[in-house]
Amino acid sequence: MKYTTMIFVRDKGRMCNNILQYGHVYAWGREHGCKTMSMRFAYKYPYFHICDTPYHNFPTYLFAKYAAKWHLIPTVEFHHLYPDITGREATMQNSRFVLVEGWWTPWHDLFLKYKQEIIELFAFKDSVRRTVDTKLRQLPKNHLRLGVHIRRGDYKTWHDGKYYFTDRQYLAYIQQFLTLQSDREVTVCVCGNDPEVDKELFKRELKECHVVFPEGNPGEDLYLLSNCDYLIGAPSTFTLVAAMYHDLPLCWIADADAPLTDQSFDHFNHLFRHIL
Repeated sequence: MKYTTMIFVRDKGRMCNNILQYGHVYAWGREHGCKTMSMRFAYKYPYFHICDTPYHNFPTYLFAKYAAKWHLIPTVEFHHLYPDITGREATMQNSRFVLVEGWWTPWHDLFLKYKQEIIELFAFKDSVRRTVDTKLRQLPKNHLRLGVHIRRGDYKTWHDGKYYFTDRQYLAYIQQFLTLQSDREVTVCVCGNDPEVDKELFKRELKECHVVFPEGNPGEDLYLLSNCDYLIGAPSTFTLVAAMYHDLPLCWIADADAPLTDQSFDHFNHLFRHIL
């Protein structure tokens, strides 16, 4: 009797990198009749439904970690884009247990095939929804919601700071969006990973709209952004995953000097194939 392969998925990236990486492997596993388990969501990011599903617990995480460390189970790496992954896929399909790691998992078509299942796995827990829904009810009714994600931190050095933008550069994009939507009232929801954002500057420069700083944890910020109408941010998986839930139009600011137009916005199914 043939056993069912169990694939443990590991990555060292941030939360939304982990969501996308696991989504690729989950989709491959669904296609080939293999079970999968995300090691990160067994202990690190407790905001999602997946954390309460089978195998997503700390003992299973420890088993996978040390079984791979002691070479009791094989490890399949995707640290680069490989022209031929036939051997890697064979190991994944023919091992009783196997650990998969690395960002460059390549199954975009399968991800899209099982995207709704992936979204359901990463549905937000009730505690996250309750907290954010309370904030959303306090926003002005009938306003268009623009979610802005200010991504700084390690972006100061990543790609030589190419996507490390100032408050005023984000503001310029927001103001251009307001011009595009001049016939609508707008609420701007500003989230991010930089505690030094000049909130007073945003409020002073954006007097014509309602500006809020939700200041939630990563799960709450992601859920809030996913409930906006449009998203703007530096290229990152955080805004990409936020856009995934409801297929929101997303503008990645690749060049802060480029003008914002209606054509600046794209959708998940295209953008996730072209992560910068």
